[in-house]
Amino acid sequence: MDEQIKQIAERLRGLREVLELTQEEIARDCELSLTEYTQSESGDYDISISMLQKVARKYNIALEALMFGEEPKMSSYFVTRAGTGISIERTKAYKYQSLAAGFINRSADPFIVTVEPKDEKEPIQHNSHNGQEFNFILEGSMLLWIAGKELILNEGDSIFFDSKLPHGMKALNNTTLRFLAVIM
Repeated sequence: MDEQIKQIAERLRGLREVLELTQEEIARDCELSLTEYTQSESGDYDISISMLQKVARKYNIALEALMFGEEPKMSSYFVTRAGTGISIERTKAYKYQSLAAGFINRSADPFIVTVEPKDEKEPIQHNSHNGQEFNFILEGSMLLWIAGKELILNEGDSIFFDSKLPHGMKALNNTTLRFLAVIM
């Protein structure tokens, strides 16, 4: 996981240097705090998918270019066979498997997200990003916090929400959570 985070940080720095921008300009343009951006670029901190998506959308580059160092090439269709999507472990608790990494100019980013259970007392990490999000629970149970409301979603449940609202989640019942997340 640490090596993957460092590689993403290097790609963020490289993008900034190619665009000849300062850290302050990227943070401002992407509506991020300077601290969040500089920590992400350092490679010593977890980097949220929502932060990467803000940067990718603002500078019109593929999310996969930042996450995986690969550019999508397909424009008609892209098949992801079971268990083969490009994946990244942001932390020991979160794994994102991209289901459309090879499709260029797509309007949504679908992932299978695997979340390992954490200490019940550990606070939920919150984020927000432009657009909308759809989550469908494949296995386990999720505590989803959206703008002050706590919702419990179980296998087979789904939710569609405005992802500009602060939101965060965690696995419940000391079991692994797997869900389909589509970020639009």
